[in-house]
Amino acid sequence: MLAVLVRQVFVRALIAIPMIFALSVVVFVVLRMLPADPLAMMLPPTATPTEVESLRAALGLDRSLPVQYGIWLSHALHGDLGRSITSGETVTHLIATTLPATVELSVVALAFSLVISIPGGLLLYALNKRRGELLADSFVVLLISVPSFLWGIFLMLVLGVMWPILPFSDRFGADIAPPKTTGFALIDFLLRGDFQAWGNAFSHLMLPALALALGFAPLIIRVLRASLLEAAGEQYAMVARLRGQSDARIVLRHMFKNAVLPTLTLIGVQFGFLFGGTLLIEMIFSFPGLGNLMVQAVRNHDLPLIQGIALVFCVIILVINTCVDCLYAVVNPRLRDA
Repeated sequence: MLAVLVRQVFVRALIAIPMIFALSVVVFVVLRMLPADPLAMMLPPTATPTEVESLRAALGLDRSLPVQYGIWLSHALHGDLGRSITSGETVTHLIATTLPATVELSVVALAFSLVISIPGGLLLYALNKRRGELLADSFVVLLISVPSFLWGIFLMLVLGVMWPILPFSDRFGADIAPPKTTGFALIDFLLRGDFQAWGNAFSHLMLPALALALGFAPLIIRVLRASLLEAAGEQYAMVARLRGQSDARIVLRHMFKNAVLPTLTLIGVQFGFLFGGTLLIEMIFSFPGLGNLMVQAVRNHDLPLIQGIALVFCVIILVINTCVDCLYAVVNPRLRDA
């Protein structure tokens, strides 16, 4: 099994290198084809043409695109993604301070969606050809029709404004010292034994994570139910019924392990979209993550920051897909024995 996992990681790494390179080229060229001028964000309206050209030369924007890309790529290979045009801070530092918040939000949202979708898929399968199936299926279709950002607005209005049960802005309370060890609030607060701060941080995560989960879970519910229906007709399920095993035991002990394989593939593919979907959710809930930073970078036409964030998003999605492939190899006995 270890050999299978090593091979999966190696093949994925070989595929990822040209993909990351191609994406960096596309992002670099497209950003410089836009009509907006990043220098307009940095200079006052009274700036002279000499000052404009001097700053353009200092930033290297007066050179040809291939030369600019070559300089950027050589620095990026050494871990230097440049400096933000608006703040002057290094792009690496800005990403490192905001990425943990987005990863934490995505992981908690995935956990919430699994808590919702796995029982939901089992329930929808149990209602097959029974009373209530149409109502339950229509409810799931309704959930699919509502995007995550609308769930975010709805949850904010209901649980944050009308009934102020949960906080709906920022990452944690203003009186709590920010995490410094790993950058992940839930982990750092546990490491320092501050359970009150941990509860505060988790309460701030609940609404945005639930909004993402409600947009993500219905797809898993439908795929899991379809996989269970397909598994119900397999020979091993029929043999188990002939042996007198209960329906619940057949589903949980035999069918679920096989039905979860296509569901796992869907989770891996859709988790990339969930991670990208944090952008709007972070804006709605004023959550200081990578998506919020990306919106600010686009507003300010901050080219180095946009390039760095796009590259990080690509790498993270590739890592997620690699992890799912490895997990698939662990769960699927046929790949395990390969």
